[in-house]
Amino acid sequence: MSFASPQFELTDESLNDTTHLIAVRGEVHVSTAPEFSERLNEAIATGKTGVVIDMAGVEFIDSTGLSVLLNALRRVTRQQGRLALVVSNPTVLRLFEITRLDSTFDIAPTRDEAIARVQVDTAAGSSEGAP
Repeated sequence: MSFASPQFELTDESLNDTTHLIAVRGEVHVSTAPEFSERLNEAIATGKTGVVIDMAGVEFIDSTGLSVLLNALRRVTRQQGRLALVVSNPTVLRLFEITRLDSTFDIAPTRDEAIARVQVDTAAGSSEGAP
């Protein structure tokens, strides 16, 4: 029996000198998490203090994917930066609620709102709400 490869797409772009956007679609789990982690770490290593992860197209995320997000949050916070997630899929949002990570992450319903949150916070140099 063979399994189909997981659906996973990741795009990223620098929005300005301080803000980076990563858009993820499909499934974030044990087999796709390494690429996700690597791209996130590359973006953070460039010194970006505002990171937006658009997960509106994510259909599934497991504990490995959540671990990647927590590690990214820790790294951004160490740089006095801000990380925001875009989560609009009710099933994915429910996972954040069940694990109580909805109080750890800054979760916005739209990309524009998430971008505004990290840009306001990085411009003010605030890390309020970050662990």
